[in-house]
Amino acid sequence: MCGFIGFLDNTSNKKEIVNDMLDAIIHRGPDQVGEFINDDIALGFRRLSIIGINNGIQPLFNEDNSLALVFNGEIYNYKELREELINKGHIFKTDTDSEVLVHCYEEFKEDMVHKLRGMFAFVIYDISNKNIFAARDHFGIKPFYYYLSDDNGLIFGSEIKSFLKHPNFKKELNENALKPYLTFQYSVLEETFFKGVFKLQPGHFIAFKNGTLSTTKYWDINFNQQDISLDQSINSIENIMNESIKLHKESEVPVGSFLSGGVDSSYITANLLPQKSFSVGFNQDNFNESSLAKELSDTLNIENIQKLITSDECFENLSDIQYYMDEPQSNPSSLPLYFLSELAREHVTVVLSGEGADEIFGGYEWYTDDNILKKYKKLPFIVRKSIANISKKLPQFKGRTTLIRGGSTVEDYFIGQALIFDENEASNILNPKYKNSKSVKDITGPIYAKVKNQDDITKKQYLDLKLWLQGDILLKADKMSMAHSLELRVPFLDKEVLKIGESIPTIYKVNNETTKLALREAAIKALPEEWAKRKKKGFPVPIRLWLKEEKYYNIVKESFLSKYASEFFDAHALIKLLDNHYNNKENNARKIYTIYVFLVWYKRFFVD
Repeated sequence: MCGFIGFLDNTSNKKEIVNDMLDAIIHRGPDQVGEFINDDIALGFRRLSIIGINNGIQPLFNEDNSLALVFNGEIYNYKELREELINKGHIFKTDTDSEVLVHCYEEFKEDMVHKLRGMFAFVIYDISNKNIFAARDHFGIKPFYYYLSDDNGLIFGSEIKSFLKHPNFKKELNENALKPYLTFQYSVLEETFFKGVFKLQPGHFIAFKNGTLSTTKYWDINFNQQDISLDQSINSIENIMNESIKLHKESEVPVGSFLSGGVDSSYITANLLPQKSFSVGFNQDNFNESSLAKELSDTLNIENIQKLITSDECFENLSDIQYYMDEPQSNPSSLPLYFLSELAREHVTVVLSGEGADEIFGGYEWYTDDNILKKYKKLPFIVRKSIANISKKLPQFKGRTTLIRGGSTVEDYFIGQALIFDENEASNILNPKYKNSKSVKDITGPIYAKVKNQDDITKKQYLDLKLWLQGDILLKADKMSMAHSLELRVPFLDKEVLKIGESIPTIYKVNNETTKLALREAAIKALPEEWAKRKKKGFPVPIRLWLKEEKYYNIVKESFLSKYASEFFDAHALIKLLDNHYNNKENNARKIYTIYVFLVWYKRFFVD
């Protein structure tokens, strides 16, 4: 696990620029630093030593030094690939997974991406013809950003903050990013909050030749339900997860696990059986599941290390959290993940975690209808549609969401696991300059079009895998863990695991009010039944309570009334949201927090 930077241009002081850019991402790799610089390109690398500790420094080269590589991630099938490449005549100088990538490119060129099983973002530079080939893993576990400068140059790296150190980078806010963020709670566009900086999409690679960049999709999700039984589904999950966890635990440094009270992390922990598991909670009633984690750890004879987080810690560290995120992200679970990673890094260098299980095996509550909605759907759709259209035009009231969902298609109402402001609400609080952007339908429509013949649950899974997983879940997992130089691995997000998920019938994912049915049944073989069947809770964060305290109310109010806030928002609208929440008139906690996070982020990157 590492971080890299690079640029291809005609700047003269490349050495100095590389050092500054690498200093900005030292948290990603404090163990070693490496660089390759010539008249055309500069590559820089920060290393967190995991595999091949003594000989894995990058940039790494092939036999004749014609190719240079920088790479962040892990290739889990590198041993098989290494053997295949040796049989084809390739000569290896190290025992690292990094060197496999160089020789794979020599042998297979762009088709190498189809060989890889793992999490990765890498760049290979062909020194002789000055071409760049770069790729990102199937799910987007590892980040990759790029920026085309005015002189036809290219800047790229693991984190945007390193770009700020390059003299040819123009730091400008992308005005189109704010409105969708207010709805989705994360940066949902391909272009980031920094104008001209783009995210290489998961399952894509880029080629940069003669100042021209081209992007190619090499992989996509393909749900193709098979006619198999529940028992067959359970056995397939059990076999593939045992294999995936075995591959993901390979390391030359200590490995632990994150553990909450849910089935996903519990299943990983029970199969991994590490020496240590790690859990956090909040020092408020009903916001602490660490006792469940301790109970399971004791059952499995694993040491469970815990921390209780205070509200002061969260507010005091929020600026740093948003700095490490690179872009504003208001998922409250980023807060506990930041402190959980800090706790784990005191003991281990690698952790396994349960991200991805919900998206692949159907775990979210939004995938199923509650009893009220089921009864309501017995009415004719034309009646429900009329009621939904009326409800959309009314202010928030109890049951409004049910009426809208019940009279709408999935494509009309489902945007993923978060919906903070609807589009009209977002427009009402924004200044005119920031109201124009892609609509929600512009963003979700092309994704839904690819699964138009699938059932509603599969459509939701596909959308979540394409937007929510990569834009929220995985980004915060990478950034919060790497903020503390911790490698986080996700065994559910393996392309072979997904193949099983793609084939399982929907009825074995969501059945009545039971989510992740087949996965839960598989987990019973490794876990006590109460753990395997426990309902999903997410990670509750008491933001609603904090914003009712005078101390935090005043902190947020000061931000809302700041000069820089007035650039984006109608101050009266913001204060109304805050006061109505503080005075118990409305629960506006998530809306307030989403705006506040953006302002904290903006102040850190553009004001301070």
